[in-house]
Amino acid sequence: MADSSTSLIVDYYTVRHQEALRLQSRPSGRLEWQRTCELLDGLLPAAPARILDVGGADGAYARHLVAAGHQVRLLDLVPAHVAQARSGVPAIDADVADARALPEPDDAYDATLLLGPLYHLVDRGDRMTALAEAVRVTRPGGLVVAAAISRFAGPLHFAATRRWSESIAREARALLTDGRNDGRIGFTVAYFHRVEELVDELHTVGLAGVAVQGIEGPGWTAAEAAVGAPDAETVFHDALDLARVYGSEPALLAASAHLLAAGVVPDGTT
Repeated sequence: MADSSTSLIVDYYTVRHQEALRLQSRPSGRLEWQRTCELLDGLLPAAPARILDVGGADGAYARHLVAAGHQVRLLDLVPAHVAQARSGVPAIDADVADARALPEPDDAYDATLLLGPLYHLVDRGDRMTALAEAVRVTRPGGLVVAAAISRFAGPLHFAATRRWSESIAREARALLTDGRNDGRIGFTVAYFHRVEELVDELHTVGLAGVAVQGIEGPGWTAAEAAVGAPDAETVFHDALDLARVYGSEPALLAASAHLLAAGVVPDGTT
C-alpha cells in the first residue's frame, strides 16, 4: 500500500535518523524506553504469548519481550530496520510490511503492538485501516496496544531544549486544530494525537475497555531542560517517578510526549 508518504518515511529512517540510538540518547528517549517496557510488562498476557510487533523498528522492544519469554514477530516499513532486527542479538523474526496490509492470518496473535505506525499515518482513514488490521490478526480476547505522539509534544520539546522561536509558536498554534506535523521544522510525515481522538479511534475499530497511559509523564520536559546540569540524573529519576505516579491521571495524559492506548478484541459473545 505504498503512497507518496512512504518513500519520505523510509528515507528519513534510513538516511536522516538512527532509531536504534533514539531510546538511549536523550532523557525523553530513556523515559520512553523504560516506561514503555514497564507498561507492556503490565499489560501483556503471561509468557509465552504470541506477539506481533508492527512498526517495531530495529527490535528494541521485541528483544525485551523475547527476554521475558514471549514469541515475537516483527514487521516494519523500513528495510534497514528489518535488517537490524534480524541481525541483532537475539535475532528477531522480522519482515518488511505496511501496517495497513499485514501479511498475517486472522486471529494469529495474543497481542498486537502498534508502537510507531500511528505516528506516520496522517489520514484518519489510514489509521483506522492499520488499527483494523491489528484487530483482525489478534485473537478474540487478545490485546491491541497502540502508541501515539501527543499533540503538544513538539512545542514542549522545543521549549524545554531552548529552541523556541516564532516559527515554533506558529506551529504550536496550528497544532491546536491540526495534528499534522510541519516537516519544514523537523521530523518527517507525522500526526500528533489528542487523547480523546486516540481513544475514539480504538473504540471505532471495536476494541473494548480502552485505556490510555501517558508514557513519559509530565516531568519529561524538566529532564530535557536539565541536560548538562550537575543534577541531570536526579531530575531524570524524579521525572521517572512522576511518570509512574501520574501515568494514568486523565488531566495530565497529554503532557507526556507519547501516549499508550490498549484495548481488548471482543470475543463475540456479548
